[in-house]
Amino acid sequence: MDALKQVEPTALVYVILTALVLLLSARIDNRELLPLSPGLQSRQQRYNRIAIIGIYLLLTGVSACRIAVGNDYWGYRKSFDIIAQDRYVSFESGFNFIVKAVYAVFGYSNYLPVFALFSIVTVLFFVLALRTQGRFFAFSLFLLMTGGFYFNSLNSIRYYLALAVALYAIRYIFSADYLHFAVLIFLGMFFHKSVLLVVPVYLVTWILANLKYRKWMLPVGGILGAGFLGSLLFGQELYRKLIFRFYPYYEGSVFDNGDISYVNILRCAAVLVLCGICFQQFFGKNARLRFYGLLSLWGLIVYLCGSFIPTTSRIGYYMIIPQIFLIPELVEGCEKEGLRRLLRVGVVAGFLLYFAFFIVQMYDEGVKLLPYRNWIFQ
Repeated sequence: MDALKQVEPTALVYVILTALVLLLSARIDNRELLPLSPGLQSRQQRYNRIAIIGIYLLLTGVSACRIAVGNDYWGYRKSFDIIAQDRYVSFESGFNFIVKAVYAVFGYSNYLPVFALFSIVTVLFFVLALRTQGRFFAFSLFLLMTGGFYFNSLNSIRYYLALAVALYAIRYIFSADYLHFAVLIFLGMFFHKSVLLVVPVYLVTWILANLKYRKWMLPVGGILGAGFLGSLLFGQELYRKLIFRFYPYYEGSVFDNGDISYVNILRCAAVLVLCGICFQQFFGKNARLRFYGLLSLWGLIVYLCGSFIPTTSRIGYYMIIPQIFLIPELVEGCEKEGLRRLLRVGVVAGFLLYFAFFIVQMYDEGVKLLPYRNWIFQ
């Protein structure tokens, strides 16, 4: 009760924001991914356009107008000045270029526009991903919000921009437009190099998702899976050497702590159980669902066996964030009405419970998303 009283005042900003965007999304019909072209439009298409723009503005407003929110906020603020002075920081060149450009326009040490710009772009890619892949838009948005993905983007601004870009870029894998996929990931690399991981992971997973099932695949898959697990268990030093070639400053840092994310292990395991319950949809003709499901499997392996990787969650999030599309399609595609309702209630209840605990933890030193402050009212 004391914890709830502690977070109550400014946590309402996040709760009200979640309620408002979900209310706007309730009537969005995205099942056929209706186009938003400027020509003749149906009433539903016009509503889609207005609601999605409203959702984007609300999400961007809360994120872009924040001040002193996030455990790395003041660390980034100090780094902005260092970058503008042409001193060395361990950030990617694209990020440094943007910081210098914003300072050149708005003045030295004017850090608020930098945070605002990254919020504008990050939220844009999240909303575009929902628009182009979320056939059950409101359900996917609910998972994005209550699963903490949006709120965590108020921290680690470089990483979450790259994560949002990777999520949106998946659409080009599905359409076999690999050039656009490569271009987006290439651009994301200039803000967080970790996004390069998705190139082999997403492409190999898409190939596996499109394979026609054969009896020999189970033993071969088992052998390959066992080999991958073995490499994580017995080849940790090799993996660490490779990681520290890209991120040498992580070695021995506070991020190199061997933590195990039991919440994400449970999340991945629950999604795989859902795939088993919705067996027909998952192993049917929809390769997209198999792609999302396989990514959840890789995520489970990473969280179970990859605690030696600094900031394991940043690796795993590339694999588990597509669950915001997988879960709604599995649940809403269930042909048995009673089971569908039960699964829907279970998912909603589970994510609301997680959201409640997440809000309580927002005061923690490693999160610091509360108290929420907004420079407009400060």
